Amino acid sequence: MEQDRFVLLAARSFASANSSAAAGGLWPKCAAVGLVALSRFQQKAKAMAQTIAVRLNRDNVMPLRREQRLISVRPVECADSSKYRSRRSRREAGIEPSASIRKRLFDIAVAGAALLFLAPLLIAVAVAIKVTSPGPVLFFQYRYGYRNRFFKIYKFRTMRTDDCDARGVKQTVRGDSRVTPIGKILRKTSLDEIPQLINVIKGNMSLVGPRPHVPGMLAADLPYEVLVPYYFQRHTARPGITGLAQVSGCRGSTFEPNRAISRIDYDLDYIEKWSLRMDIMIIARTIRREFLSGSGF
Repeated sequence: MEQDRFVLLAARSFASANSSAAAGGLWPKCAAVGLVALSRFQQKAKAMAQTIAVRLNRDNVMPLRREQRLISVRPVECADSSKYRSRRSRREAGIEPSASIRKRLFDIAVAGAALLFLAPLLIAVAVAIKVTSPGPVLFFQYRYGYRNRFFKIYKFRTMRTDDCDARGVKQTVRGDSRVTPIGKILRKTSLDEIPQLINVIKGNMSLVGPRPHVPGMLAADLPYEVLVPYYFQRHTARPGITGLAQVSGCRGSTFEPNRAISRIDYDLDYIEKWSLRMDIMIIARTIRREFLSGSGF
């Protein structure tokens, strides 16, 4: 429309110029000048029309790639299911376990009371270990802690000192020949974990959280972080004496890949959904499942 308007105006001006030029005898010159001006008008009009058309097309173009949205999804492979569950954001879940003052005060109070209450039992276990096998009473080992920091974990020694794996890469299996007679009882009732209450008071551990692993721990004959790419996310919380994975049946060997993956998924579920009520529930289930029933080995 704009192009036709420009051409019409040019034609009218050209016609008026022709009438005046015919009277003065200047027709050939005016005709040449008019043709040149008309062609220039046409070129400018075409250029403006193309520019407007290109801009309109750009505004209406559908982008090939939509804007990328933050999606946080990880697979949860349990023993009886292979479905996928979406992760809740940590903003929705509230404060993280390691940042909670209430959780820290709860850990100190319960761990201190438990050490006082279990002191006679701890002395009896220490004497039994010392009498039945040569070597120290306690076993020390460096494990992954909060934010991938190493810390020294305390346990009652349950294996022979001449045939133990100091690094802890070789996992214990049922009927392991390295375990001492008193060690079998301690491992079955999980009493070998009681000295970790000292780690809780020191701040290295919590009563409830992901179980601390040794660096280089294998799962399905692979480094754990290779089998589970999001493995180190579990270290955003203090490790615990017990955890959601342990009371849910994911304890023991990590030779089976599905169970090894499920263990990490349970750890991350705990970090996202943590509450003091959940901690109390997990502790109660641990006492019933581990200390009373004796599911360890």
